[in-house]
Amino acid sequence: MSEREDKSHGRNGGHGHDHPHDGGHSYKAGKLSGSHGHTHGAIDPSILTTEKGIWALKWSFIGLFITAIFQAIVVWYTGSVALLADTIHNFSDATTAIPLWIAFAIGLWKPTKRFTYGFGRVEDLAGVFIVLAILISAILAGYESIKRLCAPQDVTYLWAVAAASIVGFIGNEAVAIFRIKVGREIGSAALVADGYHARTDGLTSLAVLFGAIGVWLGFPLADPIVGLIITLMIFKIVWDSAKSVFTRLLDGVEPNVVDEITEAAKQTLQVEEVTEVRVRWLGHNLHAELNLAVNSQLTLAQAHEVAIEAERNLLEKVNYLSYATIHVDPSNVSGEAHHRLLN
Repeated sequence: MSEREDKSHGRNGGHGHDHPHDGGHSYKAGKLSGSHGHTHGAIDPSILTTEKGIWALKWSFIGLFITAIFQAIVVWYTGSVALLADTIHNFSDATTAIPLWIAFAIGLWKPTKRFTYGFGRVEDLAGVFIVLAILISAILAGYESIKRLCAPQDVTYLWAVAAASIVGFIGNEAVAIFRIKVGREIGSAALVADGYHARTDGLTSLAVLFGAIGVWLGFPLADPIVGLIITLMIFKIVWDSAKSVFTRLLDGVEPNVVDEITEAAKQTLQVEEVTEVRVRWLGHNLHAELNLAVNSQLTLAQAHEVAIEAERNLLEKVNYLSYATIHVDPSNVSGEAHHRLLN
């Protein structure tokens, strides 16, 4: 092959061409692209996806905020530091919906000449804010628990503390189920992770119940001890969340994602080898760049068909993939090493 054709195919079905160059054939595909015709006035499916994410965040915020308000009222009357630790964390968890909400909204902005990939990365930056918010809540909860451990204080209305504990569990579990379900539907790791975080919070809320039982049985230090246990659980969440968020910021992906994309591309007829695979997340959109090796005797039109078929395999078999840029090379010069300019 002596020519290369670059073809960009957006999510709404539009496409364009640039000038031929020496080299292989490259093809850029958008998830949910459908046929190769041009469609005017269609709603971009990615916008619908993002709006669903915003909708999920709104209701998550409302649910957790109501739960935290109820717990705060009980803390005021009972003086339970274990419940205070749980309440601080629930308030923190509720407010983390705000940066994600803003990030999803900014993600609706169209790409510009300066930000050619769009603004999906803002969602990953929101993850950093969430990690910091959880860290602050852990420090506050730990401080109050240690303070109460050194200067014990009576806990009253133990039945109310127990009730608030159960309400906290129910509220967090409801939000967890909701966030995980919607997060999986739209492919947002941040939303799914936040859902599992809420589930852990629910179990943390139940720990308050054991503290109340301990106080009722005549062991007043059970309340601040449970508060410290909750603090340690929050720090564990901070650690796990930080690893996930910063992996995304450094363009890290799970190795099995690369393997799955490679295998899907290999199943395309005429593809002799998959020589390069690069994958990264931009918010909840997964982008892949592949170099495919084919027989050097194929015509440009035949290479074009190979790229189209590879796209179909990728989007059908890897359902969380949003975009794929496919470069088809002659088998004897396939891979990025053959495309570099020599001094």
